[in-house]
Amino acid sequence: MPLPQVCVCYLVREHGGVTQVLLGRKKHGLGQGYFVGLGGKLEPGESAVDAAVREVFEESGVDVAASDLEPRGLLTYHFPHREAWSQESSVFVCSTWTGEPSGSDELDPEWFAVADVPFDEMWDDARRWLPEVLAGGRVRRTFVFGEDLATVVAEPESVA
Repeated sequence: MPLPQVCVCYLVREHGGVTQVLLGRKKHGLGQGYFVGLGGKLEPGESAVDAAVREVFEESGVDVAASDLEPRGLLTYHFPHREAWSQESSVFVCSTWTGEPSGSDELDPEWFAVADVPFDEMWDDARRWLPEVLAGGRVRRTFVFGEDLATVVAEPESVA
């Protein structure tokens, strides 16, 4: 059975000579309390790109164009102790948009210098791949989370 499909988009800007990334503190649901990228589940028949455009708007009020999304890879998450959480996530970066980010029912957005991303307040896997993506790289990784549902316990070989 295929895993549920989700997407995540990181808005990146230069501000005062510093590269910044927009994260949001999740207000409820999966990942509550963590800083996360903007994104969510794909709706039936929706592409990952279309979902990213919709989710960025719903979560931050910012308009991004599908053509401005840079595909950066695919992440697979397995939660053997809570299979319903397992999913596959398309990763995007975007540096062009319209509007200023504002809070939503889902999250409160906040800009961070790329050098100061709060990895200790994010999902455990983020420190293992997000720096490379924010530096312009691509990712194809698989992560298995432990019984605590928060800690990566295995990282099987992923296809490049």
